[in-house]
Amino acid sequence: MADVDDARSVADTFGDTGLRVGFRGPYAEGPPAADLVVHYPPLDRFGPRELLGFLVNSVLLVFFVLRGVLRKPFHWRQGSWLRFASEGMVEGFFAMGPTWVKLGQVVASSPGLFPEDMSGPAQRCLADVPPFGFDLVAETIRIDLGHEPNRLFRSIDPEPLSAASVGQVHAVVLPDGRDAVLKLLRPGIVDRMNRDLRVSNAIAKLLMHTKVGRRANTVGMIRDLHRVTNQELNTALEAHRQDRFRANLHVFDDNWNVTAPEVIWDYCGPHMICMERVVGVPMDDFEAHEAMGFDAESNLRRGMKAWVEAMTIHGPFHGDLHAGNIWALRDGRACFLDFGIMGEFSPEWRQMVRDILYTFMVDHDFARIVRGYKKLGVIRGDLGDDEQLGAVLAMVFEPIMASRMEELQFADLFQQSLQLSEQMGDISAPEELALLGKQFLYFERYVKGIAPDYLMVHDPFLIKNVFPDEAARLMAELRATNPTMPVDPDEVTD
Repeated sequence: MADVDDARSVADTFGDTGLRVGFRGPYAEGPPAADLVVHYPPLDRFGPRELLGFLVNSVLLVFFVLRGVLRKPFHWRQGSWLRFASEGMVEGFFAMGPTWVKLGQVVASSPGLFPEDMSGPAQRCLADVPPFGFDLVAETIRIDLGHEPNRLFRSIDPEPLSAASVGQVHAVVLPDGRDAVLKLLRPGIVDRMNRDLRVSNAIAKLLMHTKVGRRANTVGMIRDLHRVTNQELNTALEAHRQDRFRANLHVFDDNWNVTAPEVIWDYCGPHMICMERVVGVPMDDFEAHEAMGFDAESNLRRGMKAWVEAMTIHGPFHGDLHAGNIWALRDGRACFLDFGIMGEFSPEWRQMVRDILYTFMVDHDFARIVRGYKKLGVIRGDLGDDEQLGAVLAMVFEPIMASRMEELQFADLFQQSLQLSEQMGDISAPEELALLGKQFLYFERYVKGIAPDYLMVHDPFLIKNVFPDEAARLMAELRATNPTMPVDPDEVTD
């Protein structure tokens, strides 16, 4: 309670007196190129600090898992042994720190790799992260922008709007009266998370000796987490990606109903991002959609269309579309948030993805996919005739494409794709393909909750700007309709 009172006393000093109107911070012209470079500290290094962390975290994890298991006899009919153990594991993650909460988020976001009794309890890691104190918020502002917070903002809410493993978000009012938010890194998080990642890498190697560890590829998971986490820890890169993604959204004038928060560069720094404040509900809050009168299916279709265009036309695409990162705003628009994890295909792979989309959604010529995979080295060139291999792909994918959404499991689809590639030749696919598969898992969840009869591969609206002529023809043939428009486009100012 004392921390809250201290925070409020600091916040009470804000006002109009002494405000620096027209302030331009270090990133007013955008971040320098050097600040956009991601540094990846070595993952395999293991010294005394890592050994101590390994021992402490191992004891904590075993303690909390055992405590969770011991609750089972008192709640015999309320869940499996694995579920109680997993609930203890999540409590252990919170006690062990941000890196382990991040690992819990990976488990929560990968239901195809982990059983429901593990991924379900891990959902807490997406929402229940403890915040850091307001004194550290003020210190970060002083370090990045060189002034006391009450000289730069009319007000800052001492209570965070949200807290995550890497940082947290606070509402602010700018000197000109605009509502904005600050997204700040947790102090000291870079060193701590990389040290913990080295510890978790050692644990992952031990888990590879178990069946569950091999199935989940725990070493690969930690290496991917190491790569993604160090990208997220670079706020300059995140702000740059957000700004670029938002600009690309409006290349096509029919995307006025999809947006991302505007980056306010004057108040950005190496450890913080300032952006416009948006108000809405997460994509998976189906009850809220209904209560507010939103057409949730139309909102989702508009968001997916913009995301497909980013992936296939513009380059950078959002790589972490859990429900907290795609909202329906109060004016009905779809809004993308949090650009810490992004993917971008090379031009050759971008064309490959376009070929896959064209095949799935337009003409079902799977030989095209075979030719593309051979060109990229995913399938050996001497393996067989393109048409014959295309027929094999058709046998695998066409029944899946005909499934109703409530029966379709994209996790199974990608697992089958991987197994098929292993049978046909050497895999040289980029990491972005795995990122792509993860986003389809998210879309699967939203569609099943909103419109289980909806078939993504049969919706030409999604490729309206990717393949305009073909989409128009399919729209006419299928008598498909565009999503309903939530507001008048002339009323949208961004």
